[in-house]
Amino acid sequence: MRLLTKQHFTWVLFVCAALSEFATMAQAVPFRERVRMPRLPSQLEWLNTAGPLSVEQLRGKFVLLDFWTYCCINCMHQLPHLDKLERTYARELVVIGVHTGKFDAEKESERILEAIRRYGVRHPVINDRDRILWNLFGVRAWPTLILIDPEGYVVWGNSGETPFEVLDKLLRDTIPYYEGRGLLDRTPLAFGLALREERSSALYYPGKLTIDEHSGRLFIADSGHHRVVVAGLDGRVIETIGSGTPGLRDGAYEEAQFNDPQGLAVYGNYLYVADTKNHAIRKIDLSAKRVITIAGTGQQLTQPIPTRSTSPSQQRLASPWDLCVVGNFLYIAMAGTHQIWRMSLDETSIDLFAGNGREDIVDGPLRPVRPFQPGYSSFAQPSGLATDGMWLYVADSEGSSIRAVPLDRKGQVRTVVGTAHLPYGRLFTFGDVDGSATTARFQHPLDVAFWDGVLYVADTYNNKIRKVDPKTGATETFVGGPRPGFSDDPPLFFEPAGLSVAQGKLFVADTNNHAIRIVDLRSKKVETLVLTGLSPVQVRPVVESEEIAARRVYRLEQRFLRAATNGKLSARIFLPIPAGWKLNPLAPITCELADLLAPKDNGEKASKGRARREFSIPKRQIPLEVDLPLERPTGELLLEITVNYFICTEGQEGLCRIESATWLVPVELRSSAGREPIELAPLP
Repeated sequence: MRLLTKQHFTWVLFVCAALSEFATMAQAVPFRERVRMPRLPSQLEWLNTAGPLSVEQLRGKFVLLDFWTYCCINCMHQLPHLDKLERTYARELVVIGVHTGKFDAEKESERILEAIRRYGVRHPVINDRDRILWNLFGVRAWPTLILIDPEGYVVWGNSGETPFEVLDKLLRDTIPYYEGRGLLDRTPLAFGLALREERSSALYYPGKLTIDEHSGRLFIADSGHHRVVVAGLDGRVIETIGSGTPGLRDGAYEEAQFNDPQGLAVYGNYLYVADTKNHAIRKIDLSAKRVITIAGTGQQLTQPIPTRSTSPSQQRLASPWDLCVVGNFLYIAMAGTHQIWRMSLDETSIDLFAGNGREDIVDGPLRPVRPFQPGYSSFAQPSGLATDGMWLYVADSEGSSIRAVPLDRKGQVRTVVGTAHLPYGRLFTFGDVDGSATTARFQHPLDVAFWDGVLYVADTYNNKIRKVDPKTGATETFVGGPRPGFSDDPPLFFEPAGLSVAQGKLFVADTNNHAIRIVDLRSKKVETLVLTGLSPVQVRPVVESEEIAARRVYRLEQRFLRAATNGKLSARIFLPIPAGWKLNPLAPITCELADLLAPKDNGEKASKGRARREFSIPKRQIPLEVDLPLERPTGELLLEITVNYFICTEGQEGLCRIESATWLVPVELRSSAGREPIELAPLP
């Protein structure tokens, strides 16, 4: 998502120049310019981790800041690259998401946590609701990446989608410099607290749904479970399609794989699926019970979009989000390129139908001659489709608008209700207001349905279903809102994202409630559909005892004057334990000790990590009574004392995890000094 321009451009923080340019001399720092990383403000709210992290705690690691907002398709495209990078450099890199919300709803931590779970984000995330870090780093677009080196300097930055290959080369080429100088800390850190809950709901973030009234079947994109659920309109589950594990695989129902399927369209005995994260269109033969890929290669389209027909099987796609069959064509809301595409049902051709590829809300002729050509219609992450047979109605989510696309290519795109009339700020004008075509306001609508001359809109971030006159644009709230909730009476929703109508009832994919809701279009009565015979996909949750939490580092300014006893220094250690947790007295406790000022054979000071000793602590009660073995009886020492220990939640069935706390302690040893223990405790 761009604030100022549509073109991919490189923005380097402060004085950093382009991508890192390496010096020719072997001893040179591998980055031309470095700026000291400022302290992170204390008022920031941290999510998906046990607590706030500081610059000091992360010293020795590369830190990659990802400025994102969860509505943004470009940010969604960036996440798989970051995930691969985190797995490749698990011991050298920490990614921190800086969530700076575009929409008002995106500033709420509860919603960000839902997005973390939905997207499977494993790294810590800061809720930068007040744009403190956004302004501090001078960020201007989503996503923006900022790299901090192991010494705490900002060294690189880039705005726009950055592929794994660029980031991989950046780290691969620079790690040897820091490793060779003892500046790299390979202590494993792990986070992902929000992903630790077991999935108990039968559905998991259902995205879209569609109904075949002829057969009385309801098809649900169980997006978070990477499958399609087939049920009767009474909720009786008939079958599931897909193994439940993410992937791109054709075949029988039980072996086929999807990755975050969204839009669905049924036509005869075929069900078409927008397989969003696979950047593909899948076709399900409901008679033969098989899945095949009919469009897309599995790779994201990143180059300028084609303006001529191509072969569907050879054409890359970009996050197809919804589908609609009209006549002999399958229309595709191509969210990743901000366009509407069209594929022939005989699967011989696919091409651009409307939109010049610029992310905007602009009316006009459908199809440009060349990519990004001014004077033609523009869309902003189209995410929902419906039709009355003459017009294709579009939920244009990033512009919070409802658009109408003529099925006759000689016509022009018009805005039913939204922001196209504004001279500027079209993508940043939103709200929760009923009214006329130009005064009504939505907040990131994700779907639209047409029935009996009326458009019903999933006003996703307003947690409402809105009712729109497709001719005049007059808009009114139908059910729901204004706050998220899960209730039939009064009707409350939590980011509904999918709609379909049958038998005078509106079926709603209530995404963050993991449920399907049914709204009677005459009485407005709401009920929650009970799906019988459906079990959640068995996913092994992230277990806390398998993870190492973020290290806590305490640097003491006070110098301790002490005398050693039998070559040992006594210490009394008070471990930091979060509220609601307790020390596990049955688990082992280990201590790592290093004197960072210990002389080497050549007389130089030892670098971090040298002369390190590790031993067990037998007493497992707080405070810990520890005898620290010393190599020198006198002199100045800078002790690095790290304690690794297990804590568990209070209660008989508590979860456990490994904690790590480090103290940097200046000590002066004199034979005439006192021998009482030094006391180490968490600093305020």
